[in-house]
Amino acid sequence: MEVLIIEDEAITARKLEVMLNRIDASILVIAKLESVRQSVLWLKTHKPDLIFADIHLSDGPAFEIFRQVEINTPVIFTTAFDQYAIEAFKVNSIDYLLKPVSMEALKQAVSKYNNLRKTVFSQADLSGLVENLMKRDYQKRFMVTIGQKIRTVPVEQVAYFFAYEKIVFLVTTDNNKYTLDQTLDALAGKLNPLFFFRINRKLVIGHAAIGSMHHYPKSRVKVELLPPLEYDMDAIVSVERTERFKQWLNK
Repeated sequence: MEVLIIEDEAITARKLEVMLNRIDASILVIAKLESVRQSVLWLKTHKPDLIFADIHLSDGPAFEIFRQVEINTPVIFTTAFDQYAIEAFKVNSIDYLLKPVSMEALKQAVSKYNNLRKTVFSQADLSGLVENLMKRDYQKRFMVTIGQKIRTVPVEQVAYFFAYEKIVFLVTTDNNKYTLDQTLDALAGKLNPLFFFRINRKLVIGHAAIGSMHHYPKSRVKVELLPPLEYDMDAIVSVERTERFKQWLNK
């Protein structure tokens, strides 16, 4: 099987290649590309059996690739925090992987491809997938409870979300705190990735909530949030998310 990896982080691309080879030694990664532009040029003259594509690339979303060049190859998307395409992927028989990619998830994705490889993946299927993804309607408000009262908080007023002792909290820009009846994993799929980023397992922050940032050991970044975090928590970007966080800051 000849595989193309589209990933703007060289370390992540190499790790994915190593994991694929451990799963099946016959898998050959024929190219690792870092951008929409590189991918469009390459795919005009090459046709791999399977594509692994990060959704967020340095020069734009991976969906731009499919707008610019006709592709009949099945695609498995990878993403750091977007889980909004689950149903679309299932309908189109195309999988997705949430970063950091686990060996078990990768095995299942490869197995799914092998089971479906006799199916003809048409350009119409891929075009429909891209269209569904780009029409994503992100959540605009959150229902919260205050005693016996119920109110909604517009997403523009959200500073960040955090998890503490299995409870998820929403913190507003004016420092009000509310509990939410959903997980951070579920929230990640409902937030516009242009404005929110999940910096670690316990924190999803809004760009407007960033007060200042500092270098932290192991090449990480420490973020001072406004309003400040409670419970003696620190907003530290995890090692595996640091590079993508820096890219997100530049968008």
